[in-house]
Amino acid sequence: MKAVIMAGGSGSRLWPPSRSLFPKQFLSVVGKDTMLQATLARVAGLGEGSTSVICN
Repeated sequence: MKAVIMAGGSGSRLWPPSRSLFPKQFLSVVGKDTMLQATLARVAGLGEGSTSVICN
């Protein structure tokens, strides 16, 4: 099994915290981790090399 994480987009629905220089995947919405860190932690059990992050 391979996880593909979509980490792109403008983040316009999360504006004003999300800006072009600080995209939504780097925001800490819940807790101290960013959205990207939290997602990577959830799929960490799949094993090394089983996760790809797609961004624009």
